[in-house]
Amino acid sequence: MTAAAPSTPSSSRAPRLAGYLFALAAGATWGTTGPLSTGLYRLMPATSIGFWRVLLGTVCLALWGLVFHRALFRVDARGWLLVGAGGGFLVALFEVAYQFAIAGAGVAGAAALLYTAPLIVAVLARVLLKEALTVTRVLLALLVMAGVALTVTGGSNAGAEAARLGIGAGIAGGLLSALSYAGTTLLARFAVPRYGAVRVLFLEALGAIVIMGIVLTVAGHPPAPPPSTAAWRGVAGLTAGAVLAANFLFFAAVRRIEVAPAAVAATIEPVVGTLLALLLFNQRLSGLGWLGLSLVVGGVAAGYLLEAKGEDH
Repeated sequence: MTAAAPSTPSSSRAPRLAGYLFALAAGATWGTTGPLSTGLYRLMPATSIGFWRVLLGTVCLALWGLVFHRALFRVDARGWLLVGAGGGFLVALFEVAYQFAIAGAGVAGAAALLYTAPLIVAVLARVLLKEALTVTRVLLALLVMAGVALTVTGGSNAGAEAARLGIGAGIAGGLLSALSYAGTTLLARFAVPRYGAVRVLFLEALGAIVIMGIVLTVAGHPPAPPPSTAAWRGVAGLTAGAVLAANFLFFAAVRRIEVAPAAVAATIEPVVGTLLALLLFNQRLSGLGWLGLSLVVGGVAAGYLLEAKGEDH
């Protein structure tokens, strides 16, 4: 999932079709986060995975900026403080919390918990931005919450035993990851129009690695480097996919279609993640679990479609 988005999509048919395809590709790429992370739990600590994937992503963005776009580094003091420090804290919280969610609640459960973020955004937007919180949004929120409960109780975390995290840690991590993602979404509404999506992504990632490095070290869990070639391959795959490719695919989507329908297409993420976890690690999802995941995806998609309808009027 991502919070940043460029603006002014095109309305012609071909670019719109390309936009939906880019959004689907972004969601499918984000869906690899859970399975790839699960495969890494046997090789390195869960707390180190997020740090190294963001660090590699930040280095890649910095090299791109040095070669092609020096303006990436030209940011005012407010940008460094608000986006770099504030956004960095939110990204750091997400990276650590989501690893706990995947290891404790399984890929499907973690994705379902993460997808409560739009509901948190709706509530916080009501409190902070005075946006409307309609009866329909409340009903959709209840639908998604019911779906999350069914998904978490109907799933397993097979393949993640090495992380030694229970369902309680998974639920806490999932809710914290959703809360932090909701915060980055609200921050993006302010920051992206002022600094641009790529610069916001870079500043948040840079702030996140500094904060994670300090906090994890103080907490007695310094981010250990990947201990083997296989671990480096896994972290590189997470970096190339979920950190870089998925975000740029989503940016490409919202340059061609509106943010709301692009986000609907990207809700394929938990479905792809669940299918991959089923195939690679034999993680199970009961009938009620699949129903719950369907409720989560359907409820979030319906909310985005309603948002798009509201924007059209």
